[in-house]
Amino acid sequence: MDILNPAAVIGTNSWGGKLYGKALRGSYVTDEVILEAMKEAKRQDICLYDLARDYGLGKAQKMIGEFGTADILLSAKYTPFTHYKKECVRKSLEKDLKDFKRSYVEVYWLHLPTDIEAHLAEIASLYQEGKIKHVGVSNFTLEECKRSKAVLDKYGIPLYGVQNHYSLICRDWEKNGLLDWCKENGILFWGWAVLEEGLLTDPRLRKKSPMKFFFNRKVKKLTPLYKTMIKVAKRRDAKVPQIAMAYCAAKGVIPMCGCRKPEQVKDLAEAVRVKLTDEEIRRLETVADEAKVKIMGPDLFRPFVLKERR
Repeated sequence: MDILNPAAVIGTNSWGGKLYGKALRGSYVTDEVILEAMKEAKRQDICLYDLARDYGLGKAQKMIGEFGTADILLSAKYTPFTHYKKECVRKSLEKDLKDFKRSYVEVYWLHLPTDIEAHLAEIASLYQEGKIKHVGVSNFTLEECKRSKAVLDKYGIPLYGVQNHYSLICRDWEKNGLLDWCKENGILFWGWAVLEEGLLTDPRLRKKSPMKFFFNRKVKKLTPLYKTMIKVAKRRDAKVPQIAMAYCAAKGVIPMCGCRKPEQVKDLAEAVRVKLTDEEIRRLETVADEAKVKIMGPDLFRPFVLKERR
């Protein structure tokens, strides 16, 4: 897979131990099954994994390091829950690299727009040392992305990508100009939660889980969208969630999906090869807009962004 032109990204937030899997995801998947999923990802040429220190209650990164990272691409993050402190990013990255049993990561993201200049300056130093190959920002607004690009430009470092929430029912970053700005500047846009925590899947097959139960009160409003997705899926000989993934790919968004099983990896790989027609895209958008449903919203983590120091 070309890191500058990835077709899709495998999320690891659903990886972890039994307690995490059952409590938040409704089921537990063994390490052996996840390892088989990684083998399938290699066969499908989508072996790009997105990680963070808290995924799987801290287990995801250790798991992937044990499984082996020689033939895969890694995306990792620094999440600033406090204001900038000297070498805070360096210390976090060093822990990541120890978990990964690696000397570098392909992509490193500033996960929240707190103290943008200071955090990116330290990330720039790590980039110059070869510990980071590409730099991105996550959960940033358009203006914050512009600020980040300006900071990185001073160091001669291109802004690789923006990683924000995007789905068929959450297209705010497209409507407010961020997606177009990324395209105009050659910056990739990775969309997380493109299946809206499993709600943009086939309602006839959906399994129960605490996460889905939390959002189930909104499901009835999505009934017309489900019917449209089912029709498009039938026409395309595809699965319903694959239509949600294919939609993102059609809009120039790189879909990120949590994959724990080989069949999920295969579904993702097949989905990004589905080419929706302009009419199908318009119909999906019209029905989605009419539903007026927001599951998580475009900027879910804004409450965790600290105010700038004066």
